Amino acid sequence: MLSLAVALSVFAAVFLFVLGLTGRSVDPARARLEAVRRSPEPQPQEVVPPISERLIAPLTGWLVQRFSKLLPASFLSGLEHRLIMAGEPTTVSGFLTVTLISTLATAALALTTVSIAASKVGPMQLAAVALAAAVGFFLPQLWLRQRVGARQSHIIKTLPDSFDLITTCVEAGLGLDAALARVAQRVEGPFSEELSRTLREVTLGKMRRDALQELSNRTGVQDLISFVNAVIQAEQMGSSIGNVLRVQSEQLRVRRRQRAREQAAKAPVKMIFPLVLCIFPTLFLVILGPAVITIMESFPG
Repeated sequence: MLSLAVALSVFAAVFLFVLGLTGRSVDPARARLEAVRRSPEPQPQEVVPPISERLIAPLTGWLVQRFSKLLPASFLSGLEHRLIMAGEPTTVSGFLTVTLISTLATAALALTTVSIAASKVGPMQLAAVALAAAVGFFLPQLWLRQRVGARQSHIIKTLPDSFDLITTCVEAGLGLDAALARVAQRVEGPFSEELSRTLREVTLGKMRRDALQELSNRTGVQDLISFVNAVIQAEQMGSSIGNVLRVQSEQLRVRRRQRAREQAAKAPVKMIFPLVLCIFPTLFLVILGPAVITIMESFPG
C-alpha cells in the first residue's frame, strides 16, 4: 500500500513537471496587442472648420486682392518698405485688409449719419461720404507712419551708446562681428533685434557687407546708414575699423547734442498754443473777473 502511494506521488510529480515544461506562458504585451486588435476601430470624426475659415477668410482675401489691384504698384512697394521699417507688425495683405475695413466702416457710418440727418442724399452728402471714406483710408497710414517714427526715434536714442560699446570692444581686441553680438546682448529694443537678425544672416552665409546694407535699409535711420557706409568703405580700402568707429561715435555724440538743442529751441514755440488757448483765458478771467463784477455793480444801467 505504501509503495502504491509512493508510485502515485512520483507519477503526479513527473506529470506536473512535464506539463510545466510544455505549457506556454502568456506574454502581457502580446495579450494587450491581441485585445487592441480585437477591439472595434474608432471611426474618424470629421472636423468642420469654423465659418471664419470657410466663408469670411476667402471673401476677405478676394476683396483685398481686388482692392490691391486698384492701388498703384509704387504705393504697394512703399507700403511694404514702411512695414519693414515699422518692424513688420503685419503683412501687406493684413494691412490692406485693415485699410479696406476702415474705409468701408467710415463710409458706412457717414452714409448712415447723412441719411438720418437729411431727407434726401444730394451731392453735398455724397461728398461728405467720400471725405469720410478718404479719412478711413488714411487712418491706418497715419498709424503706420507714427509707428515708423517711434521705432526710428528709439533706434536713434540707442545708437550713441551702442557705437561707444562697439568701439570699446573693437579696440579691446574683438572682431566686428563679436562686438556687434555683444551689443545685441547688452542693448534692448529694435536696434538689438535688427543686429541679431543681421548676425544670423551673416552666420547663414550672407556677406557682412550685404547684411549691414540691408540693416540700414530696414531701419531707415540716417546715422546708421552713415555708419554702415563708413564700415563698408573701410573694409574695401583696408583702413582700420577702430579709427572709423571712433570717428563715427564722436559724430553721433555731436548730433545727439545738436538734436537736444534743437528740441530745446522748439519748446517755446510749442508752448504758445497751450498758453493762448488754455492758460491766458484763465488768467484773464481771474484778473479781470472781479473788476468786471465791480463795474457792473457800480453801473447797473
